[in-house]
Amino acid sequence: MSVKESLNQPIHVLVADSSQMQLQLLTGALRRRPELKVTACALDLEAILKHLASSSFDVALLSLNGQGSTWQDMAVLRRIHVSFPRVAKILVLESVDRELVVNAFRSGARGLFCFSVSPFRALCKCIQVVHRGQIWATAQQIDCLIDLVSQVPALRVVNADGVALVTPREEQVVALVAEGLSNREIAQELALSEHTVKKYLFRIFDKLGISTRVELVLYAVNHGDHRPAEWLPGAN
Repeated sequence: MSVKESLNQPIHVLVADSSQMQLQLLTGALRRRPELKVTACALDLEAILKHLASSSFDVALLSLNGQGSTWQDMAVLRRIHVSFPRVAKILVLESVDRELVVNAFRSGARGLFCFSVSPFRALCKCIQVVHRGQIWATAQQIDCLIDLVSQVPALRVVNADGVALVTPREEQVVALVAEGLSNREIAQELALSEHTVKKYLFRIFDKLGISTRVELVLYAVNHGDHRPAEWLPGAN
């Protein structure tokens, strides 16, 4: 099929919703658009996977119907994404927050759509946009993603009484070790020398009573609390 022919083909959309009434209304409205070919499905993982396997879908539109963001929702989205990575996924929600934005895009979503923010005609545009390989997100949602990637992770390492055991800079080193970075990579991330990073690690080992990176990672898992990091490259 040529590029010109593919552009003339309708976008095949799978719509899934837990509410039968809302599913009927949503699919009925979308089917009025000649550029869309719409199939309805219950918001059930096995049913969605079965439909996606049975035909060549371009977009999966998953309506959470006011359920909010839960780890089950993201697990379903991630499973769909892993099984069908080429299908663009859109979440239809009543509202969004920072955690939902981050988790949704991490799990494979290409777009987030809220009827409380945008009219129905914008949903049709959203489908077209993600079908072209682009992202559909508001400026506020994009800011959430930029904040995420622009921060160095930090772990607040505390004892049983909640008292901080290491300095803020040492907490950042602990977090980067826990994320699997080498001394060289940590040095590059924080604009320090490898020698300085090693000194930080020796101090951290001494404070925590451990002697290896593996022990440090396990300690961080058991005693660490993730938080946003305010940092300056090269600062002590």
